[in-house]
Amino acid sequence: MIQTFAGARVYLPDGIHDTTVTIADGCIAEIGGPVQGEVIDAHGLILAPALIDAHGDAFERQLMPRPGVFFPTEAAVLDTDRQLATNGIATAYHAITLGWEPGLRDVARGREVMQAIRDLAPRLLVENRVQLRWETFAFEALETIEWALDAPLLPSVAFNDHTSMTMRAYDVPIQDRAFEFSPDFTVAELDDDRMRKRTASKAHRSGISEDDYIALLGEVWDRRSDVPNAIETVAAMARAKGAPMLSHDDTRAETRAWFRDRGACVAEFPMVLEAAEAARAHGDTIIFGAPNAARGGSHIGSLAAGDMVEAGLCDALASDYFYPAMLAAVSRLDADRRADRLRLWSLVSSGPARAMNLTDRGQIAVGNRADLVLVDWPDGHPPAIRGTWVAGRPAYRGHPAG
Repeated sequence: MIQTFAGARVYLPDGIHDTTVTIADGCIAEIGGPVQGEVIDAHGLILAPALIDAHGDAFERQLMPRPGVFFPTEAAVLDTDRQLATNGIATAYHAITLGWEPGLRDVARGREVMQAIRDLAPRLLVENRVQLRWETFAFEALETIEWALDAPLLPSVAFNDHTSMTMRAYDVPIQDRAFEFSPDFTVAELDDDRMRKRTASKAHRSGISEDDYIALLGEVWDRRSDVPNAIETVAAMARAKGAPMLSHDDTRAETRAWFRDRGACVAEFPMVLEAAEAARAHGDTIIFGAPNAARGGSHIGSLAAGDMVEAGLCDALASDYFYPAMLAAVSRLDADRRADRLRLWSLVSSGPARAMNLTDRGQIAVGNRADLVLVDWPDGHPPAIRGTWVAGRPAYRGHPAG
């Protein structure tokens, strides 16, 4: 089937042009040619590359809409998929935590979600991929990681260490902690009342008492000396499959270098300037959270994504915990004049495509997959998605009342 978008302002790699785009057999067939086949009237709209989300965990709200209240997994996946389509996200990496905590983020539940995504693939509107958000103390996840790396759609692997983050000394802000394997990393005492305060929300999420959570944390912390070898094992598995690897919440250049040496060439949400600058100096890709950019700053006092965009220290924005944040971030950064619109749009399209080694999408170019969005963006108002196409297939079409 041949379709031509006519009348749109088109975001192309070399600029914004009023032109036509023709798609056929799921790919972009021609730019600037005559109108062919079915005509999609795009007058007054923007035609841009569809969004690519390298890290999103908002699906957890569909799985557990209230604390301790779980929803059927297949229904949650279907609803999440529809949310992605209406937000213009044609490719999504669901950040599925594989951790040692029971409840929402344990290994068994993560595997159940991944299996549901595989089983439902023919019914899904967009391309639902997986980020293996591995908690590095969760050795019980290694078999599931090996299984997941053989998925029909290659996942990414993100190295998370919220265990060490939780165990840092009480007088050390989260952004000031040393590299987790450094002798300078100072440790909190478990039997301090401040640990109960620090872990209360985690215990609540896990569905166990605060005392039981702290006891479990102590048992897991005893694995610390074996964590580097476990990371080596997982990194080797990911390298063998060619999976993109990311390190999460870096606070030191030393941290970034350690993970880069193991093949993790993406810095996901670096917390301090030292880590971001170290990533840029070595050619690593840098991802920040779109909610951070949309809100004008980090809700936990880390680097402001808008500042990093302006400084040239951000290559991609991820939805993190809120799918609409990607488009809202582009809107906020545009209003704040952090960069021109093409550069801003690249943060949600070609930037994440490069980070995830997706060479067939992220730009409107002949031969690329026809992952496209039509955007309504009136002057002085926020943008809204009017249509999402995935490999040339309409995943969402919105027709406003006006």
